[in-house]
Amino acid sequence: MQKAPRTSRYNEQASGPIPHGRRLSNGYRMRWLSCGVSGRIARSAEWRLAGRAVKLADMTTSTYTHRYLIGVDGGGSGTRVVLADTEGIELARATGGPSGLALGVEHAWDAIEVACSRAFETAGLPFEWSACALGCGLAGVNHAGWLAQFHAIAPDGCALAVESDAFTTLLGAHGGEPGVIVALGTGSIAASLDAGGQFSIAGGYGFPSGDEASGAWLGLRAVVHLQHVLDGRAPADDWSAALLACTDATDRDSLVVWLCAANQTGYATLAPTVFEHRKHPFAARLLEEAGREIAKMVSALDPNQSLPVALCGGLAVPLAPFVPDELRSRLRLPLADSAAGALQLARHAASRKSPHEG
Repeated sequence: MQKAPRTSRYNEQASGPIPHGRRLSNGYRMRWLSCGVSGRIARSAEWRLAGRAVKLADMTTSTYTHRYLIGVDGGGSGTRVVLADTEGIELARATGGPSGLALGVEHAWDAIEVACSRAFETAGLPFEWSACALGCGLAGVNHAGWLAQFHAIAPDGCALAVESDAFTTLLGAHGGEPGVIVALGTGSIAASLDAGGQFSIAGGYGFPSGDEASGAWLGLRAVVHLQHVLDGRAPADDWSAALLACTDATDRDSLVVWLCAANQTGYATLAPTVFEHRKHPFAARLLEEAGREIAKMVSALDPNQSLPVALCGGLAVPLAPFVPDELRSRLRLPLADSAAGALQLARHAASRKSPHEG
């Protein structure tokens, strides 16, 4: 993969994710005017830049020099991409390895390239970065250094727009309309867009101190049960046997080896055992706590309980039964996923003259 140096334009106008608490109407707002999530993504969009509206070309008109749009949803467990033409017709989807920036910026680009290549292969098309406009919703972009490096080593020729995975998940889930999302995967974060255009976030401080109710959060707590069993502080049971199998451990020493090497992705691999053994008293308490943590994030963003709420990500469905009843009644299915939201970023990137313009 060819990698381009950071351009002088990028140095002058470093782009960054939409900040928490900022009203998008005052600087950077996208309003989906109509949304189709079955094969066609939103047909028209309006972005507010420097306080003025800029309407992008309708997706039914092929006005871009880039021939393909790619939406990328990148997190700690995997990368999901959607490939579309400039009319918004979905051509293919594909997956790849983790591309959260905390795992390494070069590693993220490698994973994104593999997933994009697979999407083109599925569509029966040749893959060239110069033909692509790329929109990325990634975990870790709020770290300014990681984001700068991500832009600096971007492939030659591709147009690029980058936001947090929380923002692209919000765009996909509610079609650009006001609402709340809680993204539940390897990590977790909650985000909201209110009627006044204010984008806010809660949680998402990262593993191991934050990311409540995430896969890594559950796995970190699940392994405590195994530690207690190996010490004789708790009796062995089916759950501890499952945890031994997941960690390839046989005793205390081999578990310590696993613990020393494990990152958030590794801990997240233990999360399925919590659901499989949800009748275990400790697992049941963990899942109840996860449900309460989800509710607290939503309450922080929407104290008046006026906005629709969508749980998103790989743990959305298994965790939904554990949220408190008063929140469960407000849950709505997401209209589309984070990759579809990121496709709108790609559309914006394709409209710019400079490939890496912020």
